[in-house]
Amino acid sequence: MITDRGGSSGRVKLIRADVDFERQLYLDALRGLTSRPKELSPKWFYDERGSALFEAITRLPEYYLTSCEREILLQRSGEIAELVPAEMLIELGSGTSEKTRLLLRALSDTSRLRHFVAFDVDEATLHSSAQLVASLYPQLLITAVAGDFERDLGLLPPTDGRQLIAFLGSTIGNLKPPQRARFFSELASRMSAADALLLGSDLVKDVGRLEAAYNDSQGVTAEFNRNILLFLNRRLGANFVPSKFEHRAQFDQRAEWIEMLLRSTGSQRVQLPKLKLEIQFEAGEEMRTEISAKFRRELLQRELQDAGLRLVRWWTDARGDYALSLSVREPARGSG
Repeated sequence: MITDRGGSSGRVKLIRADVDFERQLYLDALRGLTSRPKELSPKWFYDERGSALFEAITRLPEYYLTSCEREILLQRSGEIAELVPAEMLIELGSGTSEKTRLLLRALSDTSRLRHFVAFDVDEATLHSSAQLVASLYPQLLITAVAGDFERDLGLLPPTDGRQLIAFLGSTIGNLKPPQRARFFSELASRMSAADALLLGSDLVKDVGRLEAAYNDSQGVTAEFNRNILLFLNRRLGANFVPSKFEHRAQFDQRAEWIEMLLRSTGSQRVQLPKLKLEIQFEAGEEMRTEISAKFRRELLQRELQDAGLRLVRWWTDARGDYALSLSVREPARGSG
């Protein structure tokens, strides 16, 4: 479904996934809550309140990811624009598009950029951020795509010249290795030889600093984590009591990812009328709500290569905590 929404600062074309998000939520929740151990998809964090809480997390002193990525973008956006003077910038998992405005400024200085596409699951946040970009860059065509980047990349508008696809914030870390492989392969299949992928990835480092980033002293991450229960209450008629669940985040040394968990503080039963489901939580039982994989360059380079992408640039912040990488599509074997 495609609709146009006008604004005083320009027009934003809104594209919505032609799927029943309510049904998708039902299926995800039913599958996750009846699995052992229980698990929820992190995509359901990002309703309007969840998106606002995440923005608050990015400003916390413990959460280094955003400041590190901004540091690299401040230093490298001009270089990126020179390497890929794109006519079309696509941002996946756009949120408020705050850091992407550094890219927009650099790309606009090349006088070639003409189309910005913001892609996110939360339509309210998506539309407000797209309208803000439209007000700052009235010369650009702005398209906002409301969908799930694992399922709905086919909703992206037709190629409008050379593309730079930005996937920032280390959101790639929320995907398990098989999901990453599918995602990278689908992206590669959509890219021409002139296009590029700009990827943000958090790097393996001291466990204490990693865990502190997800266990902030102000409790904002805990509130963000428990917000998914309020979302299920609202959308599924569930009766979760968030105060009966403790937020936990820990680093899995083997998998090299952070796990965010909600631990039941006691034995309790939860009803989900819209799913015709009642579930039991034992005291101390943990439900995983997110993983956040941490990367090493050689692993990420291999995953990209397996999908047909070649890493051509690798930038880190001064401390080496975080990386932005630029990758292009490998030519098909036998071509050239």
